[in-house]
Amino acid sequence: MAEGLNAPDLTVEAAKAAFLDHLTGERRASPRTVDAYERDLDFLIEFLTGHLGKRLILSDMACLTSADWRAWLADRRRSGVGSRTLQRGLSAVRSFYTYARRRWGVENPALGLVEAPKAPRRLPRPVSERAARELIEETASTGEPDWVAARDAAVFALMYGCGLRVSEALGLTGRERELPSTLRITGKGNKTRIVPVLPAVAEAVARYASLCPFTLEADGALFKAKRGGDLTPRHVQASMQTLRSRLGLAQTATPHALRHAFATHLLAHGGDLRSIQDLLGHASLSTTQVYAEVETASLKRLYTATHPRARRQAARSSRARS
Repeated sequence: MAEGLNAPDLTVEAAKAAFLDHLTGERRASPRTVDAYERDLDFLIEFLTGHLGKRLILSDMACLTSADWRAWLADRRRSGVGSRTLQRGLSAVRSFYTYARRRWGVENPALGLVEAPKAPRRLPRPVSERAARELIEETASTGEPDWVAARDAAVFALMYGCGLRVSEALGLTGRERELPSTLRITGKGNKTRIVPVLPAVAEAVARYASLCPFTLEADGALFKAKRGGDLTPRHVQASMQTLRSRLGLAQTATPHALRHAFATHLLAHGGDLRSIQDLLGHASLSTTQVYAEVETASLKRLYTATHPRARRQAARSSRARS
């Protein structure tokens, strides 16, 4: 669509469509990423159309000034979005310009002068070792058919025992009904990693496979919903919600909290950050380092709650305030 047009005459909408096709096809970005980038670019196009008072063509995107970019960010702030959303919006726009520069020779130097707003660093919220164990064990007590209970236990075991994302666990096929000692997992950004499989995880998956009433095709989904369709993240989230209510756990006990627990508990028992980075499939070590902060915060809470000197200090502080 866009290749037959000269870049200066190309509408921004057409350029955006070509960019999204590139994300889906060549980059193999997840549907969620593509949808988020499309929304961010739509917000930008809508703002600039009103801001500049005309329908945009690609050459207009090369002429935007720092003042234009600041006006866009201010408009997004007024609409109530937070710093993380603004960061993602800037990332989407910069990715679009990288593509536009390579394909049409269109760039905007002023964008490089725009700093992303700083967002407060949010620490992962893993479940405790005891809660992780209880979540897996409690699946047998929910009143569901045995194969459904075994299925949920197997999915949770994969997330906690192998550090898989929900999508990665549900991406396993019938070929993995008998898990090998290691799994080759393709995660975000089409990044592949090797993950060791604990015997307890392999046993949980094998038990589910032996009880599942549906045929598990080699190329089909390993995990099935009650009616035989593919299990979805929504099903897993619903199961987790039921279990955390039964166990009295906080709402932060989500499926992803089991992956956080995998990393945090490995670190607490002597794992090194670089190895945990590889196991999680993180592109950057800084992403993995947040788990060190979680462990430090946990140790501080433990110290404050149990060490005699910490309790005496807390008592003195309380008397001073009163």
